[in-house]
Amino acid sequence: MSEAMLPSAFAELEEFAPVWCLATETERWEQRVNSSMADMEHFYNAFFPRLEEAIEYCDKFSLDELPQDATNLLYLIYSLIMVAMSVEIMHQPRPVDACDAEMVRVSEPRP
Repeated sequence: MSEAMLPSAFAELEEFAPVWCLATETERWEQRVNSSMADMEHFYNAFFPRLEEAIEYCDKFSLDELPQDATNLLYLIYSLIMVAMSVEIMHQPRPVDACDAEMVRVSEPRP
């Protein structure tokens, strides 16, 4: 069994960590547009009810002192935000009527 990526309080979300704990917005975008709606809905439905609790957990730490498991939880939150647009609004992985939309950043906010 591999080492947990998330805080133990969020162990039921561990299955999503290897896929959605991504450090950059570009990586999250690429994961979203290359994921099926079924996979994104599964992630969204499992994590959305715990979102406020996850934010409160991360808020216990300063951004400069986040332990790795909390950083991964923060990345999961960022991914949920990215996925929510597809699940709640567009009902497809890519933006509607946006030609070949891409997201490439030259620098990323951290964490």
